[in-house]
Amino acid sequence: MAARTGTSAKGSDKDGAKGAARGNGARSSGSRANGARANGHRALVIVESPSKARTIAGYLGDGYVVESSIGHIRDMPDRAAEIPLKYRKEPWARLGVNVDADFEPLYVVNSDKRQQVSKLKAALKDVDELFLATDEDREGEAIAWHLLEELKPTVPARRMVFHEITPEAIARAVASPREVDAGMVEAYQTRRVLDRLYGYEVSPVLWKKIMPQLSAGRVQSVAIRLVVDRERERIAFRPAQYWDLEAEFAKQIADRASADPLDLTSFPATLVTVDGRRVAQGRDFSSVGTLKPGAGDGTAPLHLDGAAAAALATRLGDAATFSVKSVERKPYRRQPYAPFRTTTLQQEAARKLGFSAKYTMQMAQRLYENGHITYMRTDSITLSQTAITAARRQASELYGAEYVPDKPRTYTSKVKSAQEAHEAIRPAGDSFKTPAATGLSGDQLRLYDLVWKRTVASQMKDATGESVAIRILGRAPAAEPITVIGSGAQPAQTTPGREAEFGASGKIIGFYGFLKAYVEGSDDPDAELDDNQRRLPSLAEADPLDARNLAAAEHATRPPARYTEASLIKELEDREIGRPSTYVTMISTNLDRGYLFKKGTALVPSFTAFAVVALLEQHFAQLVDYDFTARMEDALDDIAKGDAERVPWLTRFYFGADGEEGLKELVSDLSDIDARGVSSFPLAGTDIVVRVGRYGPYLEQDGNRANVPEGTAPDELTAEFAAELLSRPSGEKILGTDPASGKTIVAKAGRFGPYVTEQLEEGAKDKPRTASLLKSMDLDSITLDDALRLLTLPRTLGELDGEPVTVQNGRYGPYVKKGDDSRSLESEEQMFTVTLDQARELFAQPKTRGRQARSAAPPLRELGNDAASGKPIVLKEGRFGPYVTDGETNASLRKGDTVEDITTQRAIELLAERRAAAPAPKRRPAAGATRTAKPRAGTARTVTAKTTAAKAKAPAKPRARAKPKES
Repeated sequence: MAARTGTSAKGSDKDGAKGAARGNGARSSGSRANGARANGHRALVIVESPSKARTIAGYLGDGYVVESSIGHIRDMPDRAAEIPLKYRKEPWARLGVNVDADFEPLYVVNSDKRQQVSKLKAALKDVDELFLATDEDREGEAIAWHLLEELKPTVPARRMVFHEITPEAIARAVASPREVDAGMVEAYQTRRVLDRLYGYEVSPVLWKKIMPQLSAGRVQSVAIRLVVDRERERIAFRPAQYWDLEAEFAKQIADRASADPLDLTSFPATLVTVDGRRVAQGRDFSSVGTLKPGAGDGTAPLHLDGAAAAALATRLGDAATFSVKSVERKPYRRQPYAPFRTTTLQQEAARKLGFSAKYTMQMAQRLYENGHITYMRTDSITLSQTAITAARRQASELYGAEYVPDKPRTYTSKVKSAQEAHEAIRPAGDSFKTPAATGLSGDQLRLYDLVWKRTVASQMKDATGESVAIRILGRAPAAEPITVIGSGAQPAQTTPGREAEFGASGKIIGFYGFLKAYVEGSDDPDAELDDNQRRLPSLAEADPLDARNLAAAEHATRPPARYTEASLIKELEDREIGRPSTYVTMISTNLDRGYLFKKGTALVPSFTAFAVVALLEQHFAQLVDYDFTARMEDALDDIAKGDAERVPWLTRFYFGADGEEGLKELVSDLSDIDARGVSSFPLAGTDIVVRVGRYGPYLEQDGNRANVPEGTAPDELTAEFAAELLSRPSGEKILGTDPASGKTIVAKAGRFGPYVTEQLEEGAKDKPRTASLLKSMDLDSITLDDALRLLTLPRTLGELDGEPVTVQNGRYGPYVKKGDDSRSLESEEQMFTVTLDQARELFAQPKTRGRQARSAAPPLRELGNDAASGKPIVLKEGRFGPYVTDGETNASLRKGDTVEDITTQRAIELLAERRAAAPAPKRRPAAGATRTAKPRAGTARTVTAKTTAAKAKAPAKPRARAKPKES
């Protein structure tokens, strides 16, 4: 009998429901990694996910039952109702941590995992041995420990660890089990308690002083501060304009017919010095647009203005002679990139595939669980000897033996205290499958291809070649000096303008080496990639040159780029803040909580994030200090290694020591926190203040208020834009009196847009007539006649088939209605002109469904081809707003995405995330209904839906207060 898998329909794992349908009672097939257990001996193997269970079951022989815990089964209580009765009156019960008894955590079985735990306990009764085969990192070790604590097995229980799911790896894991690692469990518990204390103590401060539903976290809040600090830099940034000269140069050749074709080509060069003085470039200006002082002698570079640059270009172009001043050649060598670890895979998938970090990990999880790659949460860049051999062999087969070095390459991690899984992310197995041989498709294939190429390239030879730097001297005859307008503290000055030096560089790759297999991307779209060549003609000193297209060129400095998910992850890792395995969850939390939103792929902080960071910086500065958070990681690593003790360290953090305030004291007195102050941000150079209220950000000036439009980036809220918002009509605008009713008609700016209504007498029981403004109207220009016309809606046209026919303006546009039937109108103006006869004609036509009607409309924009499907992406207006589609997958635009600004890469990311999202759950059958599952080979079962009558009778529970978030 083959190994059996078992799963539950409940749980947080997205494919848990799928496992329930396909995993229970399934008979696995495929190669066997281990023979039958002797004498009827049976073993229970527990993993985290149903899909992992299915794959492993296919590799195990008779006598194995493979079950899934579907993630963590225990955690600290989320709600008061989950706290056991005997602890509810304890002062520490809210925290879930007994701070007075060595910070002992209180664990309870998650409500959605009780059924699965019962199932695991039942399965344990029928076996002779237990293998805990959860992931090999700290989180996996914690799940194994929780299972031991809750299941309390009476049979031998061991840890079964592996970093790839292949028959050979599973066989080795079964043959060499180990005990649960107490050090890793201790490290997990310390982090868990620390994050719980941080989240549950600091989050309520945000609720009281800023707004409800906010959360704080050890890594989460520091990451928000990084993004806010970058936005502050952008707000304070002032651009600087500067000029230089650009030209094309060509070698002077007498016999062009017999010359090398490369010598006949021209090459670009840029002005470097004028009369021996370096010309200012972007790096010479500060973030506020001022010129920095020069080098050791204090001489500032020459800041050319437009007039000076134009004069110099004219002078050099008319009468100057040009020749090669110097040629410097250096050998070029580029070493392969290290194999992927978690963060570098996330970064590269973002650059090359347009994947978000979350989507990358979802795809990597599937590849791992189906035996295609090794474990994907790792700090290590080390390859096993088996993997090195496989990579070298494949590189030799694909590119030739000359591309493989004599000795294997080894890589050492630069990440301090790298401690997750012990091998880099690579193709699974003792020999690597090429992407074409995997049978994969879509985004899984693209991600596997990335991992495979990077791994093979890591064992190939260096790329070698030559780099060339050329200086070109231009001399002009004597003439009047050129005046250069002063910049900042620099007064106006003159320069002779007789000598100008240009620079050009080239690169020739003689041997591509590893670049044949893989080239790393860049976060900077203007950066030159490693495999780019710039070939120059063969030049020697004093060679005469001709100048072509010599002209002045204007430039401006740019603000620092916003973080993307990839660059934020790199920044956190470089600062040694948090752990790579938690970055994806942390970023998702910040997006979900509204602290961050995306513009394209850039992460933009909301004004709420500004308020949270301001409060934490002013009153909990140490908790969001970058260095303190990094040192905290060091301390936690020391605890994990046994070099420090958990309880004394937590005691110092929570209660304080040696004159330092602990967390408990910091949050006990909130009287000095000015709630209005931390949520107020004056706009520089104005008396306008941005404030964060309970319902979002707004502007205030001399008692006047205006809401800040949703999705406005803080650096886009300039003084001019703020003044425009404040000048827009707000409150009521009296339009006049309705001559028919005598009531006053007013226009208002409402939460869902501008509208008109009538003012009723005090105490009136009737509801006032109300109508939204049409798309072509605004509060500035609407008149009384416009309003009275709007208030005629809905308009009755007459009767058809005994049913009244009305014209209405609905959420999705204007339409005519007859009973339960309706037809859309082509324009808003038709609401006032359509007749009963025209309505009759509309109802006589077949009804065009919403999606059919919208699909006929032309796209708003065309965005290029999708990287996964290869089909063109278009932007359309849908029933619920604009969305992107490749004809197969639709994805709505998110907060911060606009029709005008969305990029192709952002559209690809939205489509990729939509594909990865689980399908909407099917509606459950009515109480008492019976459904029969499609039988699998050799099995048949009937599932009867549970009655919901008891739930229907149960009284509604009061809405729970939002729980703090920990990270």
